[in-house]
Amino acid sequence: MQLNTHVDIEVVAVEQPDEVTVMLDLKAPDAPQTEPRRPAAVQVVLDRSGSMDGDRLDAARRALIALIDRLDPDDRFGVVAFDDAVQIVAPAGPLTDTHALKHAVAGVCSGGMTNFSGGLLRGLQEAKRVATDSGATVLLLSDGHANQGILDHDKLAAVAAGARTHSISTSTIGIGLDYDETLLATVARAGQGGHAFALDGDTAGAVVAGEVEGLLSKTVQAANLTIRPTGDVQSVTVWNDLPSHGIEDGVVAELGDLWAGEERKVLVTFAVPAMPALGLAQVATLQLTYVALPDLVEQTVTFPVNVNVVPGDQAAGRLRDPKVRNEVLFQQAQESKRQAAEALYAGDIDTARAAYQSAHAVVAAFEDPELAREAEILAELDRNVAAGEIRLAAKTSRMEHADKARQRGRHRRQV
Repeated sequence: MQLNTHVDIEVVAVEQPDEVTVMLDLKAPDAPQTEPRRPAAVQVVLDRSGSMDGDRLDAARRALIALIDRLDPDDRFGVVAFDDAVQIVAPAGPLTDTHALKHAVAGVCSGGMTNFSGGLLRGLQEAKRVATDSGATVLLLSDGHANQGILDHDKLAAVAAGARTHSISTSTIGIGLDYDETLLATVARAGQGGHAFALDGDTAGAVVAGEVEGLLSKTVQAANLTIRPTGDVQSVTVWNDLPSHGIEDGVVAELGDLWAGEERKVLVTFAVPAMPALGLAQVATLQLTYVALPDLVEQTVTFPVNVNVVPGDQAAGRLRDPKVRNEVLFQQAQESKRQAAEALYAGDIDTARAAYQSAHAVVAAFEDPELAREAEILAELDRNVAAGEIRLAAKTSRMEHADKARQRGRHRRQV
């Protein structure tokens, strides 16, 4: 794993409180070219409720049949379908008879209501049963709202989070404009997987292909960042929307799995108190831990975060690192998208448009290509809302936030 760190300021004024922000640039190793790929386990959970009838289900079936052709015989693959009941379309296991497997997938028909929790729970059980030494991935496709079984989002997120203890990640793909974007995004976050929005069935097929192409090239697993501030630091802010938990002397942020060559950016701000003594001072210790594939060897990298305490007149002329500043602005834009999506879900259009417009005004003021692109996206989302395309804006905002605030730097492969 390649690792670079950037600190926005390297000097702080003596006896004056301040903030120090650290940006971590991570890059996963490329996939080894000389060794065969380790077997993977992919469990599909497919919504076959009545609303999936027609083009959506047709496209989903085509995508799964194409996926079968992409997998190796030693890979494990299974399909669970759900409406108001759960059906084991293909028991999870090695691909010993691809013809029979494709026939089973082609035979999936639409049904009735949407027992989301039943499908998710059964899919996770199947994934756990056939998980390899590097875990498994559950890929859930749905175009609707849960209306049977467990409906509480937090409970469903807890189920996905619990599966991570068995190295099972959960990714979700929402199809069309009617699905519950809050539910699917929440489950994916807890399951440390991706969340994508596909406007139609054909787009969903491309997303499935890209997601699986990525997970088959995975080279880092179970990555996490332990942040241990010094005793004087007053607060720690992790800008990225990462599952995290407190420990006795700090906090652990979960980065999950990384695809081959994937780049991630992680942003952490420390509120530093007034320091009474001049000289070098340590603000925190950061520890990156991950399991390298295919050898399943755990690696740990530890490094300090230091600042130089100087007289006030020396600190007055300092300039913050523009790379770190731009990343802060970038993450603030993602948070605005999340807030706008929440407002749209609640029917508060004015608050959503205000979130888009205020974030646009901030990022558009800087001459940076990535921020300029963010300004365009925010303006387009605002135009969507103004034109009455509320659901499109909400779902796009959710996907944007998931991709850029949690899996910053992951680019979905176009297949």
